[in-house]
Amino acid sequence: MKQTLLFDLDDTLIYCNKYFYSVIDQFVQDMTAWFHGYNLTGTAVRDKQTEIDLARIKVDGFKSDHFPQSFIDTYRHFSSLYGRARSAVEEDFLWKLGRSVYEHQVEPYPMMEETLDSLASQGHELHLYTGGELLIQERKIKQMRLELYFGSRIYIRSHKNIEAMEEILSTGGFDRTTTWMIGNSIRTDVVPALTAGIHAIHMKSDSEWVYNITGIDVIPKGAFYTLDQLSDVPKTINEYLRERS
Repeated sequence: MKQTLLFDLDDTLIYCNKYFYSVIDQFVQDMTAWFHGYNLTGTAVRDKQTEIDLARIKVDGFKSDHFPQSFIDTYRHFSSLYGRARSAVEEDFLWKLGRSVYEHQVEPYPMMEETLDSLASQGHELHLYTGGELLIQERKIKQMRLELYFGSRIYIRSHKNIEAMEEILSTGGFDRTTTWMIGNSIRTDVVPALTAGIHAIHMKSDSEWVYNITGIDVIPKGAFYTLDQLSDVPKTINEYLRERS
């Protein structure tokens, strides 16, 4: 039976979080060096940067400038707290450091192409649903040549939530009994899918971004699986369909 499969992009099909973690590590290292003698800990820097970054995402959604601006705002916070003079040179450095996370070469998850090939060959319809800025996400999609699998069935949203999911499903006239959401984020993939009454597959990540971590208080109307490997998706969907046939 043909199924409609919506795939998340970042940390489902391609790596993303690890590049942010690497840049944050560099930020923490620079901050503790600049504030040497002020008893500023790396934990305090990380906590403040996370707090500032998440606050903006909740209001404005996923915008690329939020990340580098969170570095500058964290720097300004501790400069004010400890009475350390701010430097335009240091702020410019932090802005460029934060923006550098968007310049890395895109890296697919293991078995990405094989998984998509398998699902497409079985007759399933593949869609891509990702959160972020249009130009940045389009660059990733083009580098991975994902149009070969998804065609025009690509949705990029600055806010990836229950309302966005509902708009896509309603506007596209999706059959919710045969539609799946496959992604790593409990908050932006799984909960919206279950709330909308479609099937969901949660792809576990070794190290998940704190924003994506939340409880699930929705009772699934259809299938709900948690998988460790992308390559397990075709088998899992096929087993579900066999059980229902």
